[in-house]
Amino acid sequence: MSGALVLDSEGLAKAVQRDREVHEWLVAAREADLPVVTSAAVLVEVIHPRIDDAALRWTLSRLHVEPVTQTLAHSAANLLRGTGLHGHKHAIDAMLCATALHHQGRVTILTSDVEDIGLLTADHARVLAETV
Repeated sequence: MSGALVLDSEGLAKAVQRDREVHEWLVAAREADLPVVTSAAVLVEVIHPRIDDAALRWTLSRLHVEPVTQTLAHSAANLLRGTGLHGHKHAIDAMLCATALHHQGRVTILTSDVEDIGLLTADHARVLAETV
């Protein structure tokens, strides 16, 4: 089976906090043998002085943190260009969406920003944004 479960900053933060809803998504992904993924760019939003470092390290050990390469950055810029969005407000979302689109099959993005993620992936029916 192909696909992936992708966590934005809110999805990752809730995974670190062991939020029940996100935990259920993570268990379902593991049972379906789907990778759980985030972008290295998301870490910039999640890491802050009040985060539980041990819980963050444990959570990150259980998922794939994908790098932001030059190719991925260009893909993210193309997503922004295609929607008319730009700037720092949307940059990490675009990098996350480009990361998600790198995976084959159905991809679910757990996000607190369904509207922007939906805009960035509107031309890609295999990507679904779910609110967490």
